[in-house]
Amino acid sequence: MPHADIIVISDAICPWCFIGKRHLDLALAELPEEISVSVAWHPFELNPDMPAQGLSRRDYRTAKFGSWERSRELDAQVEAAARQAGIEIHHDRMTRTPNTFDAHRLIWLAGEHGVQQTVVSELFRRYFVEGEDIGDSAVLADAARAGGLEDIDIPAFLAGDQGRAEVEAGLDQARRLGVSGVPTFIINGTTGLSGAQPPEALRQAILETTGKG
Repeated sequence: MPHADIIVISDAICPWCFIGKRHLDLALAELPEEISVSVAWHPFELNPDMPAQGLSRRDYRTAKFGSWERSRELDAQVEAAARQAGIEIHHDRMTRTPNTFDAHRLIWLAGEHGVQQTVVSELFRRYFVEGEDIGDSAVLADAARAGGLEDIDIPAFLAGDQGRAEVEAGLDQARRLGVSGVPTFIINGTTGLSGAQPPEALRQAILETTGKG
């Protein structure tokens, strides 16, 4: 049976990664039934120097882009792309730009328990739709439970070091691969696509990589 092993290198606060996940979901839904697929989410940090407690989004974005007005212009472009993909992004609800290292640890843990896709979706929803601070341990714990990690003591997990080495290794791997922008899709270890590719481009890449294109 043809198989597509898809690695998505992503950050939980990257809007194009949220859009990219939507495009990937649409692409997967249109694949022939005989193609089996596994998807794994690997870490990337858009803001590797972000303080552990995060920063005011308005202050951070103003400093990054030179003005709040310019930040809002860019937000509007992202929101329009999200609507076109069939999802919502509400930048007006976001007050913090979080550090995402613990979110990546949670995504790693979800992968160990077979619920990575639902936890990733929950983190995207909470940040981009609800405007929640996914650097906050209580928010992460709620997201974990909603995503299928009901039987794990998430506060204890976050307070410890489990998953830290694995996330750091994943970040190192992304650097070695030369990943500078996300999302990056790696299909069967050979085909790489960067950015929120249209569903048809992702579908075609999967078909070609599995010999069905």
